[in-house]
Amino acid sequence: MSEQQQDTAVLSVRGLFASVAGQQVVEDVSFTVADTGVTALLGRNGVGKTSTIKALLGIIDRTGEITYRGSSIDKLPTHRVVQRGIGYVPEDREVFGSLTVEENLRLAILGDSGNRETVDRLFPELRQRAKQQAGTLSGGQQQMVALARVLMEQRGLLLVDEPTKGLAPRIVTEVTEALKAVAEKTPVLLVEQNLQVVRDLAHSVIVLSGGRVVHTGDAREFLDSDLVHRYLGVTAGKDDA
Repeated sequence: MSEQQQDTAVLSVRGLFASVAGQQVVEDVSFTVADTGVTALLGRNGVGKTSTIKALLGIIDRTGEITYRGSSIDKLPTHRVVQRGIGYVPEDREVFGSLTVEENLRLAILGDSGNRETVDRLFPELRQRAKQQAGTLSGGQQQMVALARVLMEQRGLLLVDEPTKGLAPRIVTEVTEALKAVAEKTPVLLVEQNLQVVRDLAHSVIVLSGGRVVHTGDAREFLDSDLVHRYLGVTAGKDDA
C-alpha cells in the first residue's frame, strides 16, 4: 500500500480480521478505497465479501485498523460509523415492508432536510409509488428504495452489497445508471457478481479468496486478464456478465 494510495484514500484498511459465532471469516485483509468513483470488491461466493463490508461497519466482530477520512473508526459501534457519513445498502435490501415508500425514505433523514431533490431525480418511479407499501414492490423497486434511502442524507462513502442480484436486465441497467450518477459525487465500495456491471462502473478492484486479499489493481486490466478466471472462475473478455 503506497503513500500515494493512502493520501488519496477515503477508506484505509489494514490487518482486518473478522469472525461470526467464533468462526473466522476475514483474515488479515488490507486495502484502500479511492476518494472518487467505484471500487469493486470481488470474489467467488463465500470468500468473505459481505463479511468484509459488515466488519467495516462493526456489524460483526472485528480487529484491525480502519481509517475513514483520516480518523480511526475500528473501535466505533455501527451507529457511530454510520453517523460519520458511511452509508450501507445491504444485500437483502431490508426495506420496511409494512411502511410506504415515502415512510421508508423519511426514516432515513437524520437532519431537517435531506437530499430529496437528488433522490427524486435518480428514482422518479418512487415518487409515483410514494403511498405504496414497500413490501408490495418488485425486487427491483425495493432495490431502488434501498438505494434511495441511503442517499437521503449526504454520505462520504457508500458500501453497496450485490445491488443487481436477482434483478431483471432492464432493472440492472437502471440500477447501474443510478450508481454511476451517485459515484460522480460519492465514492462507492461495491460488492457485485455481475462483471458487466463492474466493467461499466468500477475503476479498480479488490479481489478476495478464502477471506484474504489476493489481488488489487485496475478494473479493466483485471477483467481482461487470466486472473479473472483464476479467482472468479469465468473467462476474461468484454462479455463477461
